[in-house]
Amino acid sequence: MTKSQLIEKISESNPNLTKKEIEFIVNNVFSNIKEALSSGDKVEIRGFGSFKIREKKAKIGRNPKTGEQVKVPPKKVPYFKPGKEIKETLLKL
Repeated sequence: MTKSQLIEKISESNPNLTKKEIEFIVNNVFSNIKEALSSGDKVEIRGFGSFKIREKKAKIGRNPKTGEQVKVPPKKVPYFKPGKEIKETLLKL
């Protein structure tokens, strides 16, 4: 599902809100999640899951084309852990 599809789905179930208002709300939620993660905070949405930043250590990698060893610097990557309700829903599929 894309962001525009999400906005469309929300607008179908909320006819009293305009698509512009819904788009503003969705963008604001995503922006706040990004802001919290960039400041090192964990974001937890009950029933959905949690987002946090994981730190990857520096390592020695390999260039697949040449086989040459390459130093890979440490980095931070976003991580999503699904909540219990999502896990249970997916197990039913």
